[in-house]
Amino acid sequence: MSLLALRGVCRDHGSGAGLVHALRSVTLDVAPGEFVAVMGPSGSGKSTLLTLAGGLDTPSSGQVFVAGADLGALGAAGRSALRRRSVGYIFQDLNLIPSLTAAENVMLPRELDGVRARQARREAAHALTEVGVQELADRYPDEMSGGQQQRVAIARALVGDRRVVLADEPTGALDSNTGEDIMRVLRGRCDAGASCLMVTHESRHAAWADRVVFLRDGRIVDTTPAASGPESLLREAP
Repeated sequence: MSLLALRGVCRDHGSGAGLVHALRSVTLDVAPGEFVAVMGPSGSGKSTLLTLAGGLDTPSSGQVFVAGADLGALGAAGRSALRRRSVGYIFQDLNLIPSLTAAENVMLPRELDGVRARQARREAAHALTEVGVQELADRYPDEMSGGQQQRVAIARALVGDRRVVLADEPTGALDSNTGEDIMRVLRGRCDAGASCLMVTHESRHAAWADRVVFLRDGRIVDTTPAASGPESLLREAP
């Protein structure tokens, strides 16, 4: 069974002359252990797809399932609990809390889910080590570079047993070498059984995925096995 499934999902904004169809009848499955990249031009619906997949927004029609649970049937509190337990979300704008250290930012979702502080701190230390910034544990966001903040945000998304990882341009503030390191971490999580859905504009990063889904005007217009290599992605990306 797919860990993440979208069934005929539409998302509309506005009404009348101002109606915008952000997503149109999108059906997509991401299996356990599968890494799916999403590409497409600006305004194609990529970030909308992620917010719906993570239960941060609700579709105008259609259904979203995470680990077998219908997000639309859970209510706001149920969706929040499911996200804390099962979904890691790497935001494009990071969303780190300025008054918390790196370790405290990473610990927070685990503590909110009832994990004891000592265990949450151990898990946070492991996640920070995984992304290569364990030395930043006691620093606040304004004491870090943009790339360091991004890696802390990635650690927060990966901490604990996150079965679904949603990543919105996760390497945007990172240099090439660090970006490749992060892709290796995400690939490793998938190889260990998680499902990953990643928005990217970089063909070389999409090449880490098992397949690439292309969006245009809110619709899936093509799907390409990433195993065909980054050169073919450069040719075929809209």
